[in-house]
Amino acid sequence: MAARRRRRLRKRTRRQVQGWGSVAALAAGLWVAGNWAAVWPVLAVVCALSVVGGAGWGLWRAHRRAVGEDRHWRAQEEARARELSMTEVDALSWQEFERYVADLCRRDGCTKVVVSGKSGDLGADVVGCLSDGRKLVVQCKKYAPHRSVSSQDMQKFVGTARLEHGADVALFVTTCRTFTKAALGLAVRQDIVALHRDLLGAWVRGAHLETLIPLSGSGGGATRPRPV
Repeated sequence: MAARRRRRLRKRTRRQVQGWGSVAALAAGLWVAGNWAAVWPVLAVVCALSVVGGAGWGLWRAHRRAVGEDRHWRAQEEARARELSMTEVDALSWQEFERYVADLCRRDGCTKVVVSGKSGDLGADVVGCLSDGRKLVVQCKKYAPHRSVSSQDMQKFVGTARLEHGADVALFVTTCRTFTKAALGLAVRQDIVALHRDLLGAWVRGAHLETLIPLSGSGGGATRPRPV
């Protein structure tokens, strides 16, 4: 019973609102008709502003869409260019890859760069000094793109980079796309700078080494790969 009464009340209230709305609209129409000479310039200005505002909003939206499409296209082109450069890197042997990484270090101002070039190097494939004097120790892993750097790989490097080689900056460079979650977590905890395939591609294409690693401190990874 109470629910039925509430429904009737809502219907009556709605009819009253509609009735008063119709009366107000009629009154407004009569007032505009009686004061048309004063009202039409205002209406003309309002219409003109609406047209201009609508056109401006449409142009702004079109500009935003064009900028977004251009940014997306540039990102795709950069990714294709990196992959093209990495295709050449993929053709290198693991020894050539270590020498190539050493050349990248020299290109970016590193000094006293030495390539181990042999097994039993205890994780120090490339050793040198950054331009600010910090000692750089690099582990190079020439893996297929679909592979991942394992926790075991990272553990070996963690155990030798600083204790055996006195690294200020420990850099793990790989040609594969990802680090496993465990390897990534270990790198973060132990201040290992980890460069996966995409970051290596950016380095190959001209990104400076010191934009990929910290500029101060012990060498904690400023650039991290995403875990699988």
